[in-house]
Amino acid sequence: MSEIRLGVIGLGYVGLPLCLQFARSGVKVTGFDIDRSKVDACNEGRSYIRHIEGSAIQQERAAGRFSATTDFARIREINAVLICVPTPLNKNREPDISYIVETGKAIAPHLQKGTLVVLESTTYPGTTDGELRQVLEQGSNLTAGVDFHLAFSPEREDPANPNSKVALIPKVVGGLTPACLEKASALYSKAIKTIVPVSSCRAAEATKLLENIFRGVNIALVNELKVVYSAMGIDIWEVVNAAKTKPFGFMPFFPGPGLGGHCIPIDPFYLTWKAREFGQATRFIELAGEINTAMPEYVVHRVTEALNDQKKSVNGSRVLVVGLAYKPNVDDERESPSYTLMELLKARGAEVAFYDPFVPVIRPTREHAHWTGTKSIAWDQKTISGYDVALIATAHDGVNYSELGAWSTCIVDTRNAMVAIKPAKAKVYKA
Repeated sequence: MSEIRLGVIGLGYVGLPLCLQFARSGVKVTGFDIDRSKVDACNEGRSYIRHIEGSAIQQERAAGRFSATTDFARIREINAVLICVPTPLNKNREPDISYIVETGKAIAPHLQKGTLVVLESTTYPGTTDGELRQVLEQGSNLTAGVDFHLAFSPEREDPANPNSKVALIPKVVGGLTPACLEKASALYSKAIKTIVPVSSCRAAEATKLLENIFRGVNIALVNELKVVYSAMGIDIWEVVNAAKTKPFGFMPFFPGPGLGGHCIPIDPFYLTWKAREFGQATRFIELAGEINTAMPEYVVHRVTEALNDQKKSVNGSRVLVVGLAYKPNVDDERESPSYTLMELLKARGAEVAFYDPFVPVIRPTREHAHWTGTKSIAWDQKTISGYDVALIATAHDGVNYSELGAWSTCIVDTRNAMVAIKPAKAKVYKA
């Protein structure tokens, strides 16, 4: 594919890194987003994602390889489009592909013959060659696989992982036709070292679901064992760390207060929902979901026990949740179990606050709108010591756990963050 003019739709945690990687590889990239603040930040060389340096954006802007816009009519200038938009669940825990469909409708009138369209958003098998294909063909009067190319290539972004480089993560690609696959593979090979072609869009869609279902199921396993072993007086963290010394046949997964992020809590249910159309049950996936969903209740039970040991009740106690982001060292709190923990504790009469060095203020979300604008508390002895219990929900590297142990009287640790700390004052409970 010569003279690539690439458009990336969605400038979030997936789209922006893709833009920068293709730009570094010499491809001229236009980023598209309906959020004017993101577009303005990109065009001014400012980053709004913690692990992406503003200098990386500035460098590609200065070289003339990257710009951003809210004007979808500029798709006419583009000959390859990557769609990187959210795919949440609705209030009934059913797939919401409205962002994909609306994006397809927005670009279809401007689609040119020969253009390649690739969906990267995680979804159920059949979305690319079904719903997306339909809106593109209807809005453009072009035929997929004949007049334009259509493919699916799942994102594999791992924010804040220093070993996760877009260029080095193998790229799975599936096309509507062999020609579509060839076109998409040629595009990605410009910026990514290893391309993994599969037989169809649906096989590529299923690959992404398998990856995240695998994690969800194994996390559910250790979460269940955490509860069982705790009743036996056994530390699950010690057991997993010992088991992972086996050089074959074992892969370590670690327990937590529940699942978070935009993938693992959501993606398995895309397959569960789609499987019903084919009369198939996904009992293993649904059981794992039940176990992981129950974890916040278990953690709150442990908080209750910890407070009882201090001769206090949850009702009226001041609880500090340490860590709002869904994983360590990121500023992304989407689907974070910390929200559920705060909701459960508040419902039991606790006064709840949070501390997170990467989330200074809670941004608007669809599910937790009433927390919008709530600020992270200050990290100092006077403030921290004013809480009856500190609940470690996310173990950021930048948090001083020695200070937490010195300033708190009671800590409930869901992440094994206090394992190497000998608290000067606090009693530590694992959950």
